[in-house]
Amino acid sequence: MNRTGGGLAGPREVAGRLRTYASLVRLSHTVFALPFALTGAMLAAVETPLTAARLAWIVAAMATARTAAMGFNRLVDARSDALNPRTRSRELPRGLVSRREAAVLVGVSSAAFVAVTSRISALCLALSPVALGIVFWYSLAKRYTTWTQVYLGIALAVAPVGGWIAAGGGAGWEPWLLAIGTGTWVAGFDILYACQDVEFDRSQGLRSIPARFGVARALTIARAFHVLTVAALASLAWVVPLGPVYLAGVAGVAALLAYEQSLVRPGNLSRVGQAFDLNGYVGVLYCVATAVAIHA
Repeated sequence: MNRTGGGLAGPREVAGRLRTYASLVRLSHTVFALPFALTGAMLAAVETPLTAARLAWIVAAMATARTAAMGFNRLVDARSDALNPRTRSRELPRGLVSRREAAVLVGVSSAAFVAVTSRISALCLALSPVALGIVFWYSLAKRYTTWTQVYLGIALAVAPVGGWIAAGGGAGWEPWLLAIGTGTWVAGFDILYACQDVEFDRSQGLRSIPARFGVARALTIARAFHVLTVAALASLAWVVPLGPVYLAGVAGVAALLAYEQSLVRPGNLSRVGQAFDLNGYVGVLYCVATAVAIHA
């Protein structure tokens, strides 16, 4: 525990450190993947009742896995973040969090994730190292492959599959269509975000779709990914009879993604942040629409 004035840190200092750690891992961005994990669990629960306790463990698994992944990302990117004018104000470059603290956070979160999966099922426990490996790999991908944003999509596509398995779902198309929808959605919006760093990434030898293909072609790829997102989510209605409420929710997602794409143009990246933030509404809208459709 930190010390202030020779004594143990008080409640304000502890709360301040917790806020700093939450900012380090962008805890609020859990809203991106969590709704899709919950959707996977809800669809599985159509056949297998989902208890409140299991639902709580699923949420805990998502939070701990994402915290570990983001902490690892900040650690391995600390040097480039310090050089990039856009990211040099992050917690590690500014010294608000030490590398040791970040490493401890990653280790504790990883251990907590494994412990949580042990409370869900033996299968989830067995798959927990695989899940961690997938979400950690994204942070290294930009050093080896152009398709960095696709790997982030794969990392978050684990969420609905994990939710489905954790809720006791069996064989079916549902988790895979959700995974495709989630993965292409994430890859699409991360391409938009990465357009901000094209010149920096090229100067540092870092790889990404925008750095390889340029902003204009990258935006075309992002739009194609989002078309696939809508197609995959809409296809779920042919697998599960979710009705018009569900399709209305997918239409809402399509409208949000179209608006998001309209905010970013090859010659004007000033609204990338606004476009990125819209994605917080995408998952929530989709999850709520699916929940209503299931119980209609």
